[in-house]
Amino acid sequence: MCGIMGYIGTEKASPIISKGLKNLEYRGYDSVGVAMLSALSGSLEIRKGVGKVDDVQNQLKFDELDGNIGIGHTRWATHGTVSRENSHPHTDCAGKVAIIHNGIIENNIELKKMLLSKGHRFSGETDSEVIAHLIEDRMNSGDIGSVDSIGSVDSIGSVDSIGSVDSIGSVDSVGSVDSVGSVDSVGSVDSVGFVDSVGSVDSVGSVDSVGSVDSVGFVDSVGSVGSVESAESTRFGSCFEDACRWAFGQLQGSYAVLAMVEGADEIVAVRKDSPLVLGQADHGTFFASDVSPFLEWTKDVIYLQNHDFVVARKDSLRICNLIDGEVDRPVDTVEWSVEEARKGNFEHFMLKEIFEQAETIQKAIQQDREVVDRIVQMIQEGFGVFFVACGSSYHACMTGSYLMSKIAGVHVNVVLASEFENYEHFLTDRTLVFAVSQSGETADVLDAVKAAKRQGSKIVSITNVMGSSLSREGDELLMMNSGPEICVLSTKTYTSQVIMMVLLACALAGEDEDCARRVKELYMDVHNLTSKNMRERLRNLASLLVGKDHIYMIGRGLQYTTAMEAALKVKEVSYIHTEAFAGGELKHGPLALISEGTPLFVFVSRENEDRIISNAQEVKARGGYVIGVSDWDNPVFDYWIKVPDCGNLNPVIQAIPLQILAYELAVELGLDPDKPRNLAKCVTVL
Repeated sequence: MCGIMGYIGTEKASPIISKGLKNLEYRGYDSVGVAMLSALSGSLEIRKGVGKVDDVQNQLKFDELDGNIGIGHTRWATHGTVSRENSHPHTDCAGKVAIIHNGIIENNIELKKMLLSKGHRFSGETDSEVIAHLIEDRMNSGDIGSVDSIGSVDSIGSVDSIGSVDSIGSVDSVGSVDSVGSVDSVGSVDSVGFVDSVGSVDSVGSVDSVGSVDSVGFVDSVGSVGSVESAESTRFGSCFEDACRWAFGQLQGSYAVLAMVEGADEIVAVRKDSPLVLGQADHGTFFASDVSPFLEWTKDVIYLQNHDFVVARKDSLRICNLIDGEVDRPVDTVEWSVEEARKGNFEHFMLKEIFEQAETIQKAIQQDREVVDRIVQMIQEGFGVFFVACGSSYHACMTGSYLMSKIAGVHVNVVLASEFENYEHFLTDRTLVFAVSQSGETADVLDAVKAAKRQGSKIVSITNVMGSSLSREGDELLMMNSGPEICVLSTKTYTSQVIMMVLLACALAGEDEDCARRVKELYMDVHNLTSKNMRERLRNLASLLVGKDHIYMIGRGLQYTTAMEAALKVKEVSYIHTEAFAGGELKHGPLALISEGTPLFVFVSRENEDRIISNAQEVKARGGYVIGVSDWDNPVFDYWIKVPDCGNLNPVIQAIPLQILAYELAVELGLDPDKPRNLAKCVTVL
């Protein structure tokens, strides 16, 4: 959901930002925009609009913008309609401050009301715009905390209060100051209008003239005062940095923010509960929602943590934590290659990632044996096990619960992450929670992890993205090892998750070596299911289904959870209403939906053949069109998709042809399978 890209360095920023935003398209978005600090004029230039990156870029010519500092954003609408005004970057009243933001500002209504009362003018409806105005408001307030040193300033208008200053170089003129706490030393001041009160001054060099001073506490020594250049540095950096720190401190909710100001060669950033990573190259620093946008420039990555505050200049990078103070974040190397994040010879990422599954399921089984053994011990010693996830990951968890029961005799509670708060009162310090998320940034999953931690429960994280929030939250970590998945739909990460569930169940039963052998044997089966002949057969089936308004799917046991995942794939990419039921539930309502020609997919295995075929016959008797997914044909099938029976690995092998069918339906309907409407790859809001 939404994408952030930023760059500061010695290269021209606009083509880097444009390419990065293009690489972020998979996250889902409806509008796009950039802000550049011009190297020629020193001013901010902002261009943004509704539509795809290529379309807006062709219209507004992002690449023509000069400068070495820029930020860009792809927006997925949450607060406010899809419009140019609501797209990012957002600015303050004067157009001097620009920000981009991912996340949700939960107290934006209160903040906006306060800012409006002070005369601020808003151009859009988003929650994000308040951030730019908060920064502006702080910079205009004249409220300065404590300062280590001021170099030189031409003039100071009026300041409400100054806390403490270690040293001042020179000041040409000071208008008025209400109060000064303490000053260690002053170099020279040309003239001072009036000062209400001064606490203490250790020493003053020379002063040309002073208008009036209401009261002075004490002064150790005075030499002379003469002039002040520019108030450039404070204890935390520039006045802009301090204003950002203050503004970020007013926010409640989740946010990853990049901020720029006219006249300052720097980008200021913060992260809280929304993903933000840094890339470091010889020529500059990158900011992004994940690593994929800047992989072609660098693989050196810094994974920011909650409350990390970043100030990047062309020649320096500073990171502190707003809670813990100064921190030293390590630089990691990304193992993914640029080629893995590209389509290669495939028309779409979805098809490429479906075809990669012969390899990725083999990588998923390759887990550290010591880690698996520790997790097995945690399950055995725990009191209550929960699998928590959303979407396709939830279906993998449902499959995992069946496998745990069937293979290892272990009961597992499977809960949608968005509903997990209703189970928090069951959690104890002996509870074990498996949190599963492809991106590792799914907001509902991370919220569930927080709930579990409040009760002292142990966490096992399962994710595909090293360095993600989830990868750092768990007591133990299992990586899917799938490589980058760019298509919004989960394909290869889903089957990898199922493989990991099989591995855990078999490890609990002491059958992990046999499991590894059977997964290895899947290689050719998966390869055959993605063959030209199979794809042609599924393309023919897609042509029969494109005119249908409804598609239904049934299964029993492991085939029921597979039917749920298959239905999700078809509906989210083809927009055809598709629903899955347990076979035994047909008589309890769903049969009323069947009419002449209604398509019904039936997933069959040796274990449930008799009963599920009986369910299919009930549909056939009412005019339904029955499509079998099975190792063998059956007279009840009107159309047959041959898939080898692989026992407990059926949920992997039976899902793949339905992924291809979903893809072919989208292509037949003229839709983009990589970026379905209204959906995002990484759901970072609750």
